[in-house]
Amino acid sequence: MPLSQTGAELLFEVFSQRYERGSTIVTSNLPFDEWTSTFGSERLTGALLDRLTHHVHILEMNGESYRLKHSRQSGRA
Repeated sequence: MPLSQTGAELLFEVFSQRYERGSTIVTSNLPFDEWTSTFGSERLTGALLDRLTHHVHILEMNGESYRLKHSRQSGRA
């Protein structure tokens, strides 16, 4: 979901203020190469990812959706 320019700048400011000051947990269903479509600016996205991926542990979770699995088990899908 694309952010407005103001929204993208505000979120960038949050990450910038947190950078090297404390832990931050971020979850997303988008790979990094698709973040530009959300933030609307390659420059802003690059700066954000530079801060976000410095001193980081990336956990990729790939698997079947638990919601879909539950729906199948209950006969709703």
